Amino acid sequence: MVDQSAENPSERRKFLRSAGLAGLGTVGAVAMLRSGSEVAEAAPNDGTVLNFALNLEYLEAQFYSHAVHGHGIDSSLTDGKGDHGKVIGGHQVPFQTKRIRQYAEEIAGDELHHVKFLRKALGGAKVAQPTLDLKSSFTAAAQAAGVIKKGQSFDPFANEDNFLLGAYIFEDVGVTAYKGAAPLISNKTYLSAAAGILAVEAYHAATIRTSLYERELYMPARKISAARDSLDGKTDDDKGIHWSGGSNITPTTGHAIAYGRTPGAVLNVVYLNPGKASKGGFFPHGVNGDVNTSASH
Repeated sequence: MVDQSAENPSERRKFLRSAGLAGLGTVGAVAMLRSGSEVAEAAPNDGTVLNFALNLEYLEAQFYSHAVHGHGIDSSLTDGKGDHGKVIGGHQVPFQTKRIRQYAEEIAGDELHHVKFLRKALGGAKVAQPTLDLKSSFTAAAQAAGVIKKGQSFDPFANEDNFLLGAYIFEDVGVTAYKGAAPLISNKTYLSAAAGILAVEAYHAATIRTSLYERELYMPARKISAARDSLDGKTDDDKGIHWSGGSNITPTTGHAIAYGRTPGAVLNVVYLNPGKASKGGFFPHGVNGDVNTSASH
């Protein structure tokens, strides 16, 4: 498993970066000309893709753990290759509604298991948890979306509404991230597991979207959706929770298929940057692993 999940060789990394593809998650083989002959260069391998996903799972697991328990996940689950970072911000949410608290507890448990599963699958090739910002990043995201005004702050742990809006930022991105990464996974066992995680993330997203809809938080959710759309490119691949006078719990294409984002587009959102970047937003020092650069639009 470790051998199969190991990171790409240095030459492949060098090629992907020089070709501007390190953060784009290009599907299939990349053709290049070398000495007059065409050579197929493989896309990022399974280990690279799983490590990219692990960075995102660290973020979700820490967010929900702080919300439910008032502290992060055990430090024994955060070591690995790359820079080992800390968690900035985060505290327990003063839940008032039993149903919302139970949702949060269940999701927290799922995200913890995702971290454990990916770390076990990657073995010695797993990346460490990078530095995560659960404080100023939310304020920056909320200001950019127009949910709050300049000079105001947004604490996703302050109350249930804020918690649901903060979770909304993550869950929709998680679904699109696994959908976009699926074509890059060649090992059928890993692909099956990734499909399973995708399904769980979709359940989570639907739960959060339904909860927001029931509370009629249509406008802030729409603003967050529009902000994500402005970060990940020109296409309209993000939908709010309210549409044509009714609910929009499952945002899909016209064929009722879930949207996907390339790893590069995912990083545009979590870095809070529409351009090419290697750090920012929720990952102030960047993510660990070979896929670490956002796309350039």
